Amino acid sequence: MEINYLKEFVILARTGNYLEAADSLYMGQSSLSRHIKTLEDELDIRLLDRTTRKVSLTEAGRLFLPYAEHIMLLQEQYQDVLLDFKKNNHISLSIGSIPSMTQYHITDALFLYQQKYPDYSLDLIEGDTVQLIDNLQNDRLELAFIRSSANGHHGFEHIHFAEDTLAAVFPAAHPLARRKTLHLSELSGETLLLLTKDTFMYQLCINSCKSAGFEPHIGYTGLRSENMLDLVEKGLGTALLTQKPIQKLSNPNISIVEIIPQITTYIDLVYRKNKKLSAAAEQFVRLI
Repeated sequence: MEINYLKEFVILARTGNYLEAADSLYMGQSSLSRHIKTLEDELDIRLLDRTTRKVSLTEAGRLFLPYAEHIMLLQEQYQDVLLDFKKNNHISLSIGSIPSMTQYHITDALFLYQQKYPDYSLDLIEGDTVQLIDNLQNDRLELAFIRSSANGHHGFEHIHFAEDTLAAVFPAAHPLARRKTLHLSELSGETLLLLTKDTFMYQLCINSCKSAGFEPHIGYTGLRSENMLDLVEKGLGTALLTQKPIQKLSNPNISIVEIIPQITTYIDLVYRKNKKLSAAAEQFVRLI
């Protein structure tokens, strides 16, 4: 007996209408009618009364309905159990990361994991911290390397992995370019170039400026550090970025100056609290 035919029978019994049932099952009325007829032939009894415009159950159909519903429920239950089993024993790990993977040695961690667990595959998604948090909350990711403050992100377990500090990037001819360090308040008269508004770094920079006693003047927001540094080089503003990702992009035409007191960001491996991890995810957490 085809179990899906039982599901179709239950839906038809509940709706009492072939068109409505067929629509909810994403199938044609003729296919639905044929499946129900096949089911009746197998049971050797008529389940539906088709003499009226609205489909109704025969006495045999009413007797059979609770058993069909129970079989449907059992099917849903065993599918859920098997899905959990596959998840817990799945050889694929969905993991997210901020773009600066190389600079924070995240790629090294991924490589080590693949070396130690060659049977596991990685489904890697790159994005900003805000996007990654959303993906974690909606179960599109199990783990993610994100930027975080000292307070962390509510509702998530944090494993410290790396850290970085904020720096100001000036064109080489700027009066502050020769400084080794500066206070953030010294940027109050500067046109600032920041990462886009929907990023963790944008909010960090805005909050830090306000804490330093000034409302920042934003001249540009963008997605890529390379573009921001090119604008700096052309004298169109001062960029606020974390140091490690921009060290490799540095050139004689720009100057990277550390901000004091240090404004630190943390790169953490995170996952949702009170959520059971798959075997693949647990192995990755242990490795970190």
